[in-house]
Amino acid sequence: MVTSLARQLAVGALLLIACRDSTSLPPVPVAPGPVMDQVRAVLTRDEGKWIAFRRDLHRHPELSGMEVRTAQLVAVELRRLGLEVRTGVGGRGVVAILRGARPGPLIAYRADMDAVPTSAADPVDFPSLNAGIRHICGHDIHTTIGLALATALQQVRDSLAGSVMFVFQPAEERATGARAMLADGVFASELPASIYALHTSPYEQGRLATTAGPMMAGRDRFEVVLSGSGDLGGATATVVQKINALGTVDASQIGVSQPPDFVLVQLGQPQSGGGQIRLQGTVTVASAASRARVQDAIQSGFVSLLPAGVSVAATYEARWIAGVTNDSLLTMAAAAAVRAALGDQQLATVTTIPPAFSEDFGSFQERVPGVFLYLGVANTARGWNGLPHNPEYVADERAIVTGAVAIASVLLDRLRGR
Repeated sequence: MVTSLARQLAVGALLLIACRDSTSLPPVPVAPGPVMDQVRAVLTRDEGKWIAFRRDLHRHPELSGMEVRTAQLVAVELRRLGLEVRTGVGGRGVVAILRGARPGPLIAYRADMDAVPTSAADPVDFPSLNAGIRHICGHDIHTTIGLALATALQQVRDSLAGSVMFVFQPAEERATGARAMLADGVFASELPASIYALHTSPYEQGRLATTAGPMMAGRDRFEVVLSGSGDLGGATATVVQKINALGTVDASQIGVSQPPDFVLVQLGQPQSGGGQIRLQGTVTVASAASRARVQDAIQSGFVSLLPAGVSVAATYEARWIAGVTNDSLLTMAAAAAVRAALGDQQLATVTTIPPAFSEDFGSFQERVPGVFLYLGVANTARGWNGLPHNPEYVADERAIVTGAVAIASVLLDRLRGR
């Protein structure tokens, strides 16, 4: 989960993830079935193994693009299961396919593997052994869930009509891993019909949340260059004012409930040299309509404002970080499957988008329709807040089985053609 704001804002941002009754995701009856019962039994049986595996990953975190040990461990586990495994996809990425015994669709689960640079102490009994690096975003849990899923589904392979692709992604924190895997042909030979992922969150352990449509904001970046013999200082002040006015929220408002559509503009200090003044910044944006408005304003809205002798050139990179936009029909089906597996009250509907965070899972969603879910890892009674990127981040490890059961129910539901 990528963040560009100060760490203290991260806490407030994720507190914006609100929930309501899940009436916006109409229930669709789904029968868990005997195969799901078998998968749940395997996951429950192996819980201790997967907690130990997660703790090993937690002790040995690796930064974006440097997931050497993690990728090796993942590949070893997948090969042990007899899956078709590719390594080095888009850097340190690992991809595996579990073939069901009968023909059917190919669907995918994505897990990110990288950790976060931080000097804060690790408040667990199995702290990081790599100085300055910690898993405070939960990617160790995401990875463990992927392997737990692969293990459980392999044991019911003869009952599966279709295949599951497991995508273990590097460099999510740098927001480069998904695009690198796509460029390296992660889906070149086989394109999944749908893709799913989850992310740890401050919901209580046992609960998940999702929503149809935009769920995590995308992040764009831009550059505006002013040049000429006229009043560059005055022109720069005018342009800076107009850029800042494009935002509908600012960093000082983070921690206040945000609407599902917003624009957060973050502009760096002007850089001068060579007769030019250069402005660079990012735009965190929740909807395509807002993106189009801001992009048009930055690319073509300043010319009439400039004094004589000053020219402007602007570049705008939309969806630099893709964000997350869930497919509506797939979200309804996934919600029904999660409720069937965990209970009607265990799935919340996300109603706000946190401006401080973004995610590159949307890069996969640009190629394959998919659904992203928040996985609760908080335990209020024990003081574990489950807030990603918080120095105090601690996750309730029971969420490994909870997340694996939830995703397994979704995958099995899709393989049954629902």
